[in-house]
Amino acid sequence: MSYSQLSENARHIVAKFALATSLEVAQGVAWYSVAYDTAINMAEKYGLSADTCAGVIAALSPNNRWERNIIDAENIIKAWRHGDDDDVLAVKCCTYHKMKEKALKILNSAKPIDEILNGPKIVEFYHCITGHDNDVCIDGHAYSVWFGLRLTMKQVPNIGIKLRAKIKQDYRDATSFINEELNEKYKASDVQAITWVTHKRLHNV
Repeated sequence: MSYSQLSENARHIVAKFALATSLEVAQGVAWYSVAYDTAINMAEKYGLSADTCAGVIAALSPNNRWERNIIDAENIIKAWRHGDDDDVLAVKCCTYHKMKEKALKILNSAKPIDEILNGPKIVEFYHCITGHDNDVCIDGHAYSVWFGLRLTMKQVPNIGIKLRAKIKQDYRDATSFINEELNEKYKASDVQAITWVTHKRLHNV
């Protein structure tokens, strides 16, 4: 794909990628695989599948910083393993109560995790962690990169189905261009993570 074929928003993604340091590229490429390694470690410790632990992590991710997200996920799993449902719901987490309920349902149910999560951003996050497909996690920072400006979370609009599909396609198109230019094999989720890390550094968010 040539640069002239990219949409204006896809060009914003390429521009942000171009500002990434070598370390940020390495961090972005490793981000989701490191997250899955964390899920694997939890799984081995508590006798669960890695995908189940990744689902709990994704469920507890809204409005939650990554470092705390991991702590909350392990506390929920530990309470579930050694207590009952009330103990799980009593765990203090830096997210919404309904997200704890989703995490508990993932631990208790054989229903597909995607269906339990039932929210575009957290399903995308789960997919990217587990590597189920070449999905892209579109949160407020990913939207800001795509939009081409540093936006606060209050300035980010409600991302509906059509807009979300367009943003994902622009990330995929930007990735195709970057891969052709650099002879690389990045996934769209890699480019999303790289630009997210770079955006955070540039704007101190």
